[in-house]
Amino acid sequence: MLKSLTVAACLAGGAAYAGGPQDSLPLKESHLAAVEVRAPRVAQSLMKVDLKMTPVNTAQDLLRKVPGLFIAQHAGGGKAEQIFLRGFDNDHGTDIHITADGMPVNMVSHAHGQGYADLHFLIPETIESIDFGKGAYYASKGDLNTSGYVSFHTADSLQHSLLKLEGGSFNTIRGTGLFNLIHTSGPPAENLYLAADYGYTDGPFDVQQHFNRLNLFAKYNKWLNARNYINFQASTFHSGWNASGQIPGRAVAEGLISRWGSIDPTEGGSTQRTNAAFTWKHLLSETASTETFAYFSHYEFNLFSNFTFYLKDPVFGDEIEQRDNRNLYGFEQRYTRYFGNNSWHSGIGFRMDDIRDLELNHVYQRDTLLNRLSWGYGTQTNLYAYTEFQWRLRHWNIAPGLRYDQLLFACHDRLLSPPDPKNETAARLSPKLNISYSKGSKALWYLKTGLGFHSNDMRVVVQQQGRDIMPMSAGADLGVIWKPVHNLYIQPALWYLYLQQEFVYVGDEAVVEPSGKTRRLGMDLSLRYQPLSWLYLDADVNYAHGRSIDDPKGAGYIPLAPVLTSTGGAAVKLRGGFSANLRYRYMKDRPANEDNSITAHGYFVNDLALAYTWKNMEFTLQAQNLFNVKWNEAQFETETQLRGEEHPVTELHYTPGTPFALKAGVAWKF
Repeated sequence: MLKSLTVAACLAGGAAYAGGPQDSLPLKESHLAAVEVRAPRVAQSLMKVDLKMTPVNTAQDLLRKVPGLFIAQHAGGGKAEQIFLRGFDNDHGTDIHITADGMPVNMVSHAHGQGYADLHFLIPETIESIDFGKGAYYASKGDLNTSGYVSFHTADSLQHSLLKLEGGSFNTIRGTGLFNLIHTSGPPAENLYLAADYGYTDGPFDVQQHFNRLNLFAKYNKWLNARNYINFQASTFHSGWNASGQIPGRAVAEGLISRWGSIDPTEGGSTQRTNAAFTWKHLLSETASTETFAYFSHYEFNLFSNFTFYLKDPVFGDEIEQRDNRNLYGFEQRYTRYFGNNSWHSGIGFRMDDIRDLELNHVYQRDTLLNRLSWGYGTQTNLYAYTEFQWRLRHWNIAPGLRYDQLLFACHDRLLSPPDPKNETAARLSPKLNISYSKGSKALWYLKTGLGFHSNDMRVVVQQQGRDIMPMSAGADLGVIWKPVHNLYIQPALWYLYLQQEFVYVGDEAVVEPSGKTRRLGMDLSLRYQPLSWLYLDADVNYAHGRSIDDPKGAGYIPLAPVLTSTGGAAVKLRGGFSANLRYRYMKDRPANEDNSITAHGYFVNDLALAYTWKNMEFTLQAQNLFNVKWNEAQFETETQLRGEEHPVTELHYTPGTPFALKAGVAWKF
C-alpha cells in the first residue's frame, strides 16, 4: 500500500520522474524544521518554504526566487528579462532551460536571440511551486540546460477565489481575478478554475512606456477513477510597450537627454502567446505509472530597437525591427517504476518549432521599411529520449542517467529567389551521474556531474554548414546540505563548468560570431534560518570566475558575466495578520568587454513589502528601491554615433534602474 501511495502522491503533484515537478505534499506550517536533510529533493522543499514566507506577485519575482539567479529588464517592461546565473550572461535564456507546467518557455532560433524566454504569460498568483537545478546534471532536461534549469508549476486546484486590485507610482495599475469554479475532493477529485490578469504602467521614463499586458488562464483536472488522471490547461497573453532603450553616458553628461530620456523615442514592441496542454497519467500497478503529455503554442513577437543610433545610417538612423511568428508542437511519454527504495524514470518525446516568419529589418520610426537584412522561415525539431535510475544503498543514493538528443534543421531564405532550402542534422549523447551520501539527520553530501548542450540558431547552422550545431558543456558540483540545528540550513557548493567552441548568431545584426571555449568555476552559499516561528531569514551568495580559454592573457574576460552576487532578506509574519518582507539584491562590478577596460557598475538595492490580513481581506504596500539608490539595471559596451557627431564613440550604455516607487493593493478571498 505504501508504494501505491508514493506513486499516487507524485502523480498528484505533477510528474513522477527525476528532475520533474516536485510533489505537492504540504510542509507543516511552512517551517524549516519540517524539512528533512535526507528527504528527496530537499532543495525544492526549501523552495516551498521560501514561497510561503516570501511570496511573489510579478513575473520578475518568479525568477528571482531561484537562488543565485539575477535578472535585468531593459526594454520597456515587455521584453524578456536578461538572465544571469553561474557566471553566465544568459542574455534572455541562451544557457538556461525554462519550462512552465512542462511547456518550454525558451524559443529556439528566435528573432532576438537563441533561447529567448519570456515569462510574462504566467500569472504569479497561480504558481504553486518552483523546481530548479544548477548545472546540466538532469536527464529529463535537454536543450539549453547549461547553467541550469527552472520549472514553474501552476496549482491544480484553488481553495478559494480571489480578486486583487493594485495601483501605484508612474500610473501603475493591476487587476487580477482567480475564480474557483469546481473544487471537489472526490472520489473522484475534480477541479476547474479560471484566472485573469491585466496590468498597465507608464514607468519612470520621459517617453511613457504605455506597457499593457493581458493574461487569461484556465485549468481543469480530474481523477477519472483510481488509476487515471487527466489535466487540461489553456492560456492566452498579449502585451505592448514603448521603450527608452540603452542610453549613452555621454548624452546624459552633456545634457542632451536626462537620465530617464532616450535617443530614439520610437523603440518598443508587442508580443502574444497562446498555449494549450493535455496530460494523462495512468497507474499501471502499485509500483509503476505512465504519463502522456502534449502541448501546442502559437507565438508572435515584434520588437523595434536602436542600439547604435546614427552609426550606420546618418540620415534615417539605425532602428531595426525583429519579427517572429511560429507554432510550437510537443509530445512526451514518461514511465516510472519503483523497486522498493529504488526507482527507474524514462521518457521519449519531440519538440518542433514551425517558424513561419523570421525577420530582421532596417526601419524608420517603426513605419517605413528601409531594407531587409534577414528574412526566412523553417523548422527546428528536437527528438529525444532519456533514462535515469536511482539506487539507494544504505546511506548512499546513486543516480546515473543518459540522454539522447537529435536536432533537425530546415531553413529557407526568402531573400533568395527562389528560396534556397538548407537542411542539417546533429545528435548528442549526454551522460549524467549524481551521487549523495547522508548518515544521520545533520548533513547530506552530494556530487553532481554531467554533460549538456545548447542548440545554435538555425541561421548559424546554415552559415556554418552544420559545424558546432550542439556545443557541449561539461560540469560538476560538490556540496553539502547541512542542518546544524533544527531551524537552520546551510548549503555551500563548489562548481566547475566547461563550454565547447560555439558560434553565436547576433540577431541585432544578422551576423555570426565565434565565441570560443570558456571555463568557469565558482562557489555558491545558501542560508535559510528561522529563529522564531514568525521570523524567516535567507541569503544567497554566489561567486564565479569565468574566462575565455583561447584568448591571450588579459583579453579573455567574458563580457557582462557576473562575478559576485547576493540576494536575501528578512520576512516577518505575526499572528495579528501583519507581515513584512525586506529584500536586497547585490551585484558587484563586472567586466563589460573582453579586456576589462570598461566596467559595468554594480549596485545594492532594497525592496520592502508590507501586508495586513483581516478576515478575507488583505491590504498590501510595496516600496521598490526603498532608499532611492541611483543604479543601472542593464549595461552594455556599445559603439554608437549620435546625430551631429563626427566620429563614433565606444562606451558604456545603460538602462537606469527603477527609482523609489510605491504600490498599494487590496485583495479579497471568497
